[in-house]
Amino acid sequence: MPQPTGGRTLGKGRSHDNPAPGPYLAGARQRRTKNLMETAILAGGCFWCTEAVFRDVVGVSTVESGYIGGSVPDPSYKEVCSGTTGHAEAIKVGFDPATISYAEILDVFMGTHDPTQLNRQGNDVGTQYRSAIFPLDDSQRAEAEAAIARANAEHDGRVVTTIEGPAPWYPAEDYHQEYWEGEGQRNPYCLAVIPPKLMKLRKSFQAKVKA
Repeated sequence: MPQPTGGRTLGKGRSHDNPAPGPYLAGARQRRTKNLMETAILAGGCFWCTEAVFRDVVGVSTVESGYIGGSVPDPSYKEVCSGTTGHAEAIKVGFDPATISYAEILDVFMGTHDPTQLNRQGNDVGTQYRSAIFPLDDSQRAEAEAAIARANAEHDGRVVTTIEGPAPWYPAEDYHQEYWEGEGQRNPYCLAVIPPKLMKLRKSFQAKVKA
């Protein structure tokens, strides 16, 4: 994934209006929020792309891009892109389980990236682009195993998606959030990669797309 354009820096860039929370251990306490929304943490390549997909999914109220699964506390985008921290680019999805189930979230995830590519998605190569699910409790872990089994049935057993965690979640810098809605519209990489993913979402999961 290329560096952001438009003169944006690689600094943390977190505003005082939206301060970054401290890292939390992904666990059962994070699964359900006060308003009965649930959380899914997914890694499927460039988080600009996965965020754009899930912002169009019914029942999804929030999507945050971030880093998870590595060994360096509070890494920067530049550090993660180096491939030396062990983190994956990932998204944290807040969704209404009365509208879309965790199993359906996982099926959309598996169906809108290539789960058979090891440590890459297309031209994005490195462990930071790995396909991974980070369940927040035993129930989500069981659902993740089932989703991978369903995907393996469709891909002749070639799925390389891993189940990882628990692990600390670190929100990405502010300029990465809602990237497709802003800078992404002028970024040649995004214009080449994201529209086909959105078309696949609409074709394969028509009933799960926001009106």
